Amino acid sequence: MSSLAEPSLAAETITIVVADDHHVVRSGLRLLLEVEENFTVVAEAADAESALRSVLGYKPTVLVLDLNMPGDMSSLEAIPQVSERSPGTSVVVLTMQGDPSFARAALQAGARGYVLKDSANTELVEAVQRAAAGETYLAPRLGAAMAAAPAAPSGPPGDLTPRELEVLRLIALGHTNAEVGKQLYLSIRTVESHRAHIQQKVQRSSRAELVRYALDHELLGRLSVRCPCAGRTDAG
Repeated sequence: MSSLAEPSLAAETITIVVADDHHVVRSGLRLLLEVEENFTVVAEAADAESALRSVLGYKPTVLVLDLNMPGDMSSLEAIPQVSERSPGTSVVVLTMQGDPSFARAALQAGARGYVLKDSANTELVEAVQRAAAGETYLAPRLGAAMAAAPAAPSGPPGDLTPRELEVLRLIALGHTNAEVGKQLYLSIRTVESHRAHIQQKVQRSSRAELVRYALDHELLGRLSVRCPCAGRTDAG
């Protein structure tokens, strides 16, 4: 068991919702977390929308959230929804995305923790404990990279069309081309064309670089979407 928690914290039950689109990962995380005597996994979810529904239903202490899952709502969009609709729930992002841009986006959206999946065995319990205590946990290897990042220009770039800005924002939020097309009522081919033009104009190719560019130019704004509770193929 981890030695981080103070006796007062250890005496309190920390309830957890685990969200990942792979069943085997969720099962492994449940086993890892429930080794801690005061941790209880109350629900599992396979996408951001069902994760949000579980949070609203169970009001857990912590949501452990995979960053990239399929669906109309991205994990980055779900984080502020959790903060607003279940303020007692802290979000810990668990992901394979090691680029500091993704960590920065998650923390700006309201996450209290950011853990890389290859370090989950040694870091996730501490991250959950810190998040439950209202503290922030950032994967150590990302902290130095974020601190060393140079200052970037702010404000929207003037050479992207309004439609290209919409497409770029959704891509940076983690949506696939198909999901972007569905939200903007565009064909996949049209989205691909917009994406190619964006990449050419901003001279960025990978999604991590597009995320960084969107953050640097304040394109994500306030992350909020409709709540699906009323009514990617990318690695996580």
